[in-house]
Amino acid sequence: MPFAHHDDARIYWKLEGVASSALVLLNSIGTDMGLWDAAMPYLLPHFRVLRIDTRGHGASDAPARDYSLWMLAGDVRAVMDDAGFDRAIVAGVSLGGMIAMELALACPDRVAALALICTSATMDAASWADRIAKVRDGGMAAVADLAMGRFLSPTFIAARPEIAATVRRGLLTMDACGYAGAGAAIRDMALVDRLGTIAVPTTVVTGTRDISTPFEGHGAVLAARIAGARMIAIETAHLAPIEAPEAIAGVLRDIVALGETEQ
Repeated sequence: MPFAHHDDARIYWKLEGVASSALVLLNSIGTDMGLWDAAMPYLLPHFRVLRIDTRGHGASDAPARDYSLWMLAGDVRAVMDDAGFDRAIVAGVSLGGMIAMELALACPDRVAALALICTSATMDAASWADRIAKVRDGGMAAVADLAMGRFLSPTFIAARPEIAATVRRGLLTMDACGYAGAGAAIRDMALVDRLGTIAVPTTVVTGTRDISTPFEGHGAVLAARIAGARMIAIETAHLAPIEAPEAIAGVLRDIVALGETEQ
């Protein structure tokens, strides 16, 4: 298994495809690179795809401490180095989008374009502090219902209960220290006042069913503050690559087709 080493953790990554356009995919809190499985058949004909298990998730290490977006962006940088990705489109869902923004701010030369999917630069720090405390006290079961209520829409859950069950199982079996550590990165993020300095082509994707990071107060802020950002709304709840994989893949293909980046 390929691991990159950064700071005090091993970060698991997987490289697929042979197309010339380089794409890095980052997962939300409470999922792993499997978040993107349903979208991969639509992506692999067009991209060389590098998927990463965010620190604390999947097969990556989960140190028992608070993480920061700076640390998580450093993990992505280390993986890109190991995989031979000098520069790539970086797409992230929720926490993954926050990491992508931090990476674009810290290392704009590594980011050809951003796809910020169902994400935000302004989350409620107090609610995240409460969620972290619940996880550290009661484990993943203490937040599973809350998270699942935001991850997928009732319509999708009714239509695909087996997928919802898989997502829930992954959430319940993940390392509570990893979830809490990543939650601290969301709680402490300081992105919103720096959005105006993001200088790479950016696409902001919001879900019409997303109650976690809806357009108002979240996607709208990104679109307004990131110069030249393109705004797209699709019919999905928070985990867009699961609920609308073909639409998300189309957005990512369009970034190249519209000439917003050179690979």
